[in-house]
Amino acid sequence: MNSSNATDNATDAVTSTGETRPSAARRPDMITWQGIHEPRLEQVRLLLSSDQRLRASGRMVAAGPEEQFNASFEVSVGESGQVNRLLLRTATVLEERQCSLSRTEDGAWLVDHGQGSKRETFNDALDVDVQFAVLFNTIPIRRLGLHRQEGEHVLPVVRVSLPDLSVKVVTQTYKTVSVGDDVSVVRFKSGGFEQNIKVDSNGLVVEYPLISKRI
Repeated sequence: MNSSNATDNATDAVTSTGETRPSAARRPDMITWQGIHEPRLEQVRLLLSSDQRLRASGRMVAAGPEEQFNASFEVSVGESGQVNRLLLRTATVLEERQCSLSRTEDGAWLVDHGQGSKRETFNDALDVDVQFAVLFNTIPIRRLGLHRQEGEHVLPVVRVSLPDLSVKVVTQTYKTVSVGDDVSVVRFKSGGFEQNIKVDSNGLVVEYPLISKRI
């Protein structure tokens, strides 16, 4: 289902002063992406707000000859567009792993692989990128409004590899190529890799060449 067709379907919120205001929440959608060159599926139950908040739970299945695993995740994005919390689980034929990432109020990150939290700064990163999961490209694109207006940003990003769930900080660049009513194009660059990503009016990936496309 295309989330660009989502309509508001939530009750009004009540403020601390007793006033009511329309809720920014929209009804959830199910979105699926299929790998282009690899037998891989990513499906997400996604709840967007009219601001930059986002909640999603998803699952990925990779069935290639050199990568066979499944992964599940839950991610919460705050009203300023920053990742607040991410929970990941993976399973291969040999082992299961889990990892949680939580961003604190002072901007640090707590990383827990099931053996206690470790505090990291990750160069003040606001975004997380999970390998193969194109949902996570949406988060900085929406936060920076690159699907609506031209811009270019070089960002520190917390990178999580699948299926081993190793975590490190990397530098990624997002640059608007074109803005359209239905589809915009944003150039993504990380290390020596560079690709133009097509996104819809909500900043959600439509096609990520060489990686995956929405079905």
